[in-house]
Amino acid sequence: MGIYDVDATLLIKRVAEELKKESVIKAPAWSAYAKTGMSRERAPVQEDWWFVRSASILRKLFILGPVGTQKLRNAYGGRKNEGMAPEHVYPGGGSNIRKILQQLEKSGFAKQAQKEVHKGRIITPRGQQLLENVSSQIMKEQGLVLPATPKVEHKEAAKEDAPAAGEEKIIKKPKAPRKPRAPKKKEEVAVPAQ
Repeated sequence: MGIYDVDATLLIKRVAEELKKESVIKAPAWSAYAKTGMSRERAPVQEDWWFVRSASILRKLFILGPVGTQKLRNAYGGRKNEGMAPEHVYPGGGSNIRKILQQLEKSGFAKQAQKEVHKGRIITPRGQQLLENVSSQIMKEQGLVLPATPKVEHKEAAKEDAPAAGEEKIIKKPKAPRKPRAPKKKEEVAVPAQ
């Protein structure tokens, strides 16, 4: 998987360009004026920040597995400058994350699922394919090549135990049990007489 092998910033930028082509993913009117969390002082300066955040969330869904809004709020939060007072950590804004997750779900890049006790949204095969296609393009441009994975053939247990023609079967001897160590003798400390 080339998703882990390419620069995350470049991957997110390229995936954002692909998400702009989707008709479902659109920035709402309020996104130009809204802050992305309590720890921020102003609204984002980038005009296409909605698509960049969407691409970043899509990547987080791939990496973190079933993830909900609260976990993503913690990931996109930050420290707030309180002036002379100590800084505090605040989670990111939940409305933009929630709307982006809903848009990714409508477009078929994410879906709701539950793995054991964890519940939230996961990436779909369509979303994973988008990430892999973009990462493979980046790898080709940069000249990166992943090593081929060796093919593992599943054999029956009887065939594995039998030695091949012309080979001797190596039998490993079981290790002898360890001898218990003798307990250490306690040293007597001389107490001076008074």
